[in-house]
Amino acid sequence: MEKVKRYIDEHRERFVEELFSLLRIPSISADSAHRGDMVRCAEHLRDALLSAGADRAEVMPTNGDPIVYGEKIVDSAAPTVLVYGHYDVMPVDPLDEWKTDPFEPVLRDGRIWGRGADDDKGQSFMHVKALEAMISAGELPCNVKFMIEGEEEIGSASITTWCARHKELLRSDVILVSDTSMLGWDVPSITCGLRGLCYVQVTVTGPDRDLHSGLYGGAVADPAVVLSKMIASLTDADGRVTVPGFYDRVRELSPAERTDFGRAPFCEAAFCKSIGVRETAGEKGYSTMERIGVRPSLDVNGIWGG
Repeated sequence: MEKVKRYIDEHRERFVEELFSLLRIPSISADSAHRGDMVRCAEHLRDALLSAGADRAEVMPTNGDPIVYGEKIVDSAAPTVLVYGHYDVMPVDPLDEWKTDPFEPVLRDGRIWGRGADDDKGQSFMHVKALEAMISAGELPCNVKFMIEGEEEIGSASITTWCARHKELLRSDVILVSDTSMLGWDVPSITCGLRGLCYVQVTVTGPDRDLHSGLYGGAVADPAVVLSKMIASLTDADGRVTVPGFYDRVRELSPAERTDFGRAPFCEAAFCKSIGVRETAGEKGYSTMERIGVRPSLDVNGIWGG
C-alpha cells in the first residue's frame, strides 16, 4: 500500500479542492426547490468516478432523485465490493447557528466545516478517491461498484424499487457502508450493527375548544397530561420498552460478542461530556456501547400541545 499512500500524499490538495467543489452543491433532498441541484450533484459524482478510473459510471433515474452507479471490474473471478453512499444532505436551517456559509466549505482546526462534509459526501468521495489512488498505483485487488443515492435523508423511498430492478447490476460479495460513526478522531472503527427505524405519530384530542383552566381544570382531562402518561408508560423502571412484541425479533448478543464490545476503547466519561449530560441512561444490563449500537430503543422526537 506504500504506492497508494504516496499517491494520496502527492495529490492531497487536489483531493480536498475536488471535495470542496462537491460540498458546494446544495443537494437538499427535502426541498423541491433544489431538485436541479440534486441532478447536478449526481452528475458531478458520475464525472468524478469516471475521472477516478471507473469503467462505467452513470446517473440512473428513479421515481425521485437519481442514483449514481459506477464500477471498475478488474477480473470477473475476483471478489466484488459494493460501496453504498448518499449525496443528499439535510436542510441547513437555522442559518444563524452557522459560523460560515454551509455550502462554502472551510478548513478550520484540521477539520472541514460545511454541510455534507461528514454526512455523507465526505465518506462517499473518500471511496472515489481511494479507487483512484489504488488504480493509479496498480494495486486494486478486487472489483468495485458504487451505488450513491440521493434520498437517504428523506427515507430512501425510491431505492427499493431501483434495487429490485437492478439486482444483477448490484451483485457483489460485500457491501461497504461508511455513513457510520467512529469511537474517536484517531480510532478506526467498524460498525457491527445498524438499527432500522419505525416512526409513529400520536395525536391526543380532548374538548372541542380551548378551555380556561380556572373554570374547567380538574374536571376535564388535559390531552397533554394524558399524552405524557402514555409516553411514560412506554418504558419500565429498568429502561425496557413495554410495547408488546417489541423485542420478538431482536437477536441477543452472544457472550463472546459482548466481550468483544467491551474491548472497544470507549470512554463513557468523554461520551457524556461531549453531549453535556452527567450520566447515560437506557436499558439496564447492557453497556452504553450495546445500547447505542445493537439494542433497540424508543425515543420521543418532539412533543407539543395547546
